[in-house]
Amino acid sequence: MNVLFLCTGNSCRSILAEATFNALAPAGMRAMSAGSQPAGYVHPRSLALLAREGIATEGVHSKSWNGLPHTPDLVVTVCASAAGETCPVYLGKVSRTHWGVADPARATGSDAEIDAAFEHAYRVLRARIEAFLALPGELARRDPVAFQSEVDRIGTLLP
Repeated sequence: MNVLFLCTGNSCRSILAEATFNALAPAGMRAMSAGSQPAGYVHPRSLALLAREGIATEGVHSKSWNGLPHTPDLVVTVCASAAGETCPVYLGKVSRTHWGVADPARATGSDAEIDAAFEHAYRVLRARIEAFLALPGELARRDPVAFQSEVDRIGTLLP
């Protein structure tokens, strides 16, 4: 299964999700990330957080949703609509779900407060990824309606 984590800038949340998913997923499952308007860089705090968590970041970069290396089986948008962002819409006949997370790149305050925003985004995404990876392996193929219901439910989970 190929999962695409999609956001506008592809510099923070979708990068955190891609790297975390790939670190936790079993063989045969892979994540990609992309953006509708890629920032062209990965936020340094995202890279620092992933390094602290022991998650590899080699090859992770901000990229467009055009020319993905694989066709996704599931598209997960991670834009937080509460932050007033325009979430990209992936066109195609694939399962889609929304796992909104506030954008830590927009956090203000002290370094500790900004780091806490990145940590929170990471913890939310990791909890959701772990819940996704705990789903029965053949659920998407065996019962697409139940699969869709579960991935939508996972988008409401908080750590």
